[in-house]
Amino acid sequence: MQNALVVIPARLEASRLPGKPLADIGGKPMIVRVLEQAQNARLGRVVVACDHKDIARAVENHGGEAVMTRTDHQSGSDRIHEATNLVDPNRNHQIVLNLQGDVPLIEPEAIRAAFAPLADPAVEIGTIMTEIRDPRFRDDPSFVKAVATPNGNGAFRALYFTRATAPTGDGPLFQHIGVYAYRRSALDRFVSLKPSPLEIREKLEQLRALEAGMRIDISAIDSAPMDVNTPEDLERARAAIAGQS
Repeated sequence: MQNALVVIPARLEASRLPGKPLADIGGKPMIVRVLEQAQNARLGRVVVACDHKDIARAVENHGGEAVMTRTDHQSGSDRIHEATNLVDPNRNHQIVLNLQGDVPLIEPEAIRAAFAPLADPAVEIGTIMTEIRDPRFRDDPSFVKAVATPNGNGAFRALYFTRATAPTGDGPLFQHIGVYAYRRSALDRFVSLKPSPLEIREKLEQLRALEAGMRIDISAIDSAPMDVNTPEDLERARAAIAGQS
């Protein structure tokens, strides 16, 4: 995808895992693991948007690019918007991907899949989802469900996102994965909007876009990348990386 900019927001403080971006995984900080997977996707320039000099130093020590952003952002989208304007004030990049900094095992193919829906000029935001195959997670509100319909181009058009078990009836349920590819103009508009009623009710930021009439399309991928939020998650990530070596 031409003119793509991948931005990885990284915040030092995390309630469940303090210092999470700098946690060591197989000899490298977690944020560097994510950076390398983004670089392996070969979509274009990759920048870490951080709020602490220690994160910036870790990224730069491993040959990556980092930009310092404000510490008071309410969301990752606000942080990537600031970072995008700082590193690309001339707007050379017209597509921006928000890749979370806590997915050290994400496959490059999954990152590319989030960009794929933007091949349709009518799509403003691309993202990804995967089928929920374990019945234990069908009713788990921490597994956000994507309610979507085939768009005729091999992907799906998002109709709603919810923590409830939806849609009802026979058929698969899909877990939404929070990786977003924005058209630059769509990102500008999104961060200018106030939090919307359903966003506040469901605690799902992407509903703000749908409530404003923005189009989100979704690529389906085979499996969800494990995110690292707890010490137990961190140990699983370390074991997985060790198993690859």
